[in-house]
Amino acid sequence: MKTLRDVKVGETATIARLHGEGALKRHIMDMGLTRGTEVFVRKVAPLGDPMELTVRGYELSVRKGDAELIEVE
Repeated sequence: MKTLRDVKVGETATIARLHGEGALKRHIMDMGLTRGTEVFVRKVAPLGDPMELTVRGYELSVRKGDAELIEVE
């Protein structure tokens, strides 16, 4: 299983599945990270957290802990 955390800078991935429960999963979905969405990893902060993504035409910062809950293809 490959997660969003494993995607390298400059790569694009497609979201396959969201893990997590309740409010956390809902929060991830509210940010536009839903199944079938393409995500481009723009950069990662110097200390490794957070990572900056391009999703649906806008910039989004996601913590590595949350990125582990997002399974990608």
